Amino acid sequence: MKRAGFTPAGGRVLDALCPMHALIDSTGHIRHAGPTLDKVRPGGQLAGQRFLEVFELRRPRIAGTMASLRDAAGTKLHLRLRARPHTALKGLLVPLPDDASLGPPGGAVINLSFGISVVDAVRDFALTSADFAATDLTVEMLYLVEAKSAAMDASRRLNLRLQGAMIAAEEQAFTDTLTGVKNRRAMDHVLRRLAAAGTPFALMQLDLDFFKAVNDRLGHAAGDHVLQRAARVMVDETRACDTVVRAGGDEFVLILDGLTDTDRLSGMADRLIAELERPVRFDGQDCRISASIGIARSIDLVSPDPEAVMHAADMALYAAKGAGRGRHRLFVEGTTPPAAPR
Repeated sequence: MKRAGFTPAGGRVLDALCPMHALIDSTGHIRHAGPTLDKVRPGGQLAGQRFLEVFELRRPRIAGTMASLRDAAGTKLHLRLRARPHTALKGLLVPLPDDASLGPPGGAVINLSFGISVVDAVRDFALTSADFAATDLTVEMLYLVEAKSAAMDASRRLNLRLQGAMIAAEEQAFTDTLTGVKNRRAMDHVLRRLAAAGTPFALMQLDLDFFKAVNDRLGHAAGDHVLQRAARVMVDETRACDTVVRAGGDEFVLILDGLTDTDRLSGMADRLIAELERPVRFDGQDCRISASIGIARSIDLVSPDPEAVMHAADMALYAAKGAGRGRHRLFVEGTTPPAAPR
């Protein structure tokens, strides 16, 4: 009986039903490969290549011959592309009978699939749903993966928006809306953090002198303008790690993280007073203010908790006001400030 060889019609049938198949002959060479399997071979067609030189058989461990490969018929084959990206595959070998019209005598059909590596394979080889058999559940899984990815992307975008909104809301909750510096709530938070960490710090209580006269003479719009300019001066004269707070009205607090050198503190206070005494133009008129500053250092207190440091800075502020305003004073343990002028 004449043995039939491979026919184009048989190839079309396998291509439609098993687009990831390889038809191999008795020597182990690939006579025909499905259209999808052809895509995983960089640089050329699979036909004519020896199957075990293209694919590494990882399990079961057998001799690299066609006879031993045929002996693994019916067993799940675990393979890997020898070339990059070394994609993992699963396979099943079915020997062809001698009178088969699908292929050469002594040959076999090996049907392959990507298994759990299918998502990577779709990316690596630019596969689409047309590269899988119509009945292959892999297509439905890919749709699910794509839907999940889209949902996760949407969730990530929503989370980023929510985080941004939370950050903005938190920033707003800790910010003085008129001047843009921190508010009393932020001050309490920063002082608690410094106290808990045991970090040395200095605190300046700053009151704007003669501010009430500006409000009385030119109105609250002028007063707001002066407050905004005063806040900018304080931000410019402090470091990025420091905190400028508008505690209320014309009262400000400066928290100076890690700064306890008296000369540097005195120099900063002098510069602040000098800058704040510069006239501020509003509606064609000069607004003139000054500042009194009380300074306290956490290292000068036996118990440097926030309330104690605030009280010490407040005592130093009253000493500055009592000395004539436009001055600064450093708190010294055991001193009683003079009465501040009204």
